[in-house]
Amino acid sequence: MDAQDERAVFRAHGAEAVLLLGGAAAILLQLADPRVARGVARHSDFASRPLDRLIGTLDYVYAVGFGDAEIAAAAVRRVNARHAPVRGGVGTQGVDAPGASNAAYSAFDADAQRWVASTLLAVALDIHERVYGPLQATDADAIVRGYAPLGFRLQGTREGWPETRAEFDAWWNARLGTLRVTDEARQVARTLLSTSDALRGLSVLLPPVRLVTAELLPPALREAFGFRWTPRARRVARAWLAGVAAVWPWLPRIVRHAPMRVSLHRARRRYAEREHRGR
Repeated sequence: MDAQDERAVFRAHGAEAVLLLGGAAAILLQLADPRVARGVARHSDFASRPLDRLIGTLDYVYAVGFGDAEIAAAAVRRVNARHAPVRGGVGTQGVDAPGASNAAYSAFDADAQRWVASTLLAVALDIHERVYGPLQATDADAIVRGYAPLGFRLQGTREGWPETRAEFDAWWNARLGTLRVTDEARQVARTLLSTSDALRGLSVLLPPVRLVTAELLPPALREAFGFRWTPRARRVARAWLAGVAAVWPWLPRIVRHAPMRVSLHRARRRYAEREHRGR
């Protein structure tokens, strides 16, 4: 498979809005690294503006994955500007072990950035296969490589990013054993999945979102975040996902790809306005 074919495989996968079902699970996985949890808890406005922060993350992912060079570069600049003040602890170079309780944190930590990108990949692969069935090995490998720029376009590097699905799975399973859910992580998670004022208009969606999120988490992390996981909860969560899988592939592409198109339109408009102001 040449580079053009690989990019086509990645884009066919990444454009599917159904992957957004795993958004909350990816965030909780990110928070299970104490460095990420500390940075979010101490520097982010996530609690008061959770949807804005989620949209910002999606805009970066779509810009890097689908935008042209100018759009992608503009998205990288925006993320770097937001990340600049996010650092603290004993040091700011990521020298502590990821699971250490006193982990230093920096949004420019290359390892932490690779972890964030890997959570998006792991959850997306899970959702994709629940909806469309198992991926062929060559397609899965192409998707793994397609997610690499999410990290290395920031401060992460290509070094250490798996080349194949098998390599990624082995790395992922080993990394899960280093995670630790802190009180800071649980507090942010409660904000994300609660009926706070910031999410009042979406309160009717939160029960199924919580169930699906819990289903997508590894059992140890599900327990650490405090989900009450009964056989009935598992059945309901899997029924929700099965219902989505039965309907989603039959929807027209304009619906399935709508969030990606809206995000890129927003990015192009933002870039055009910036260029106009710079003249």
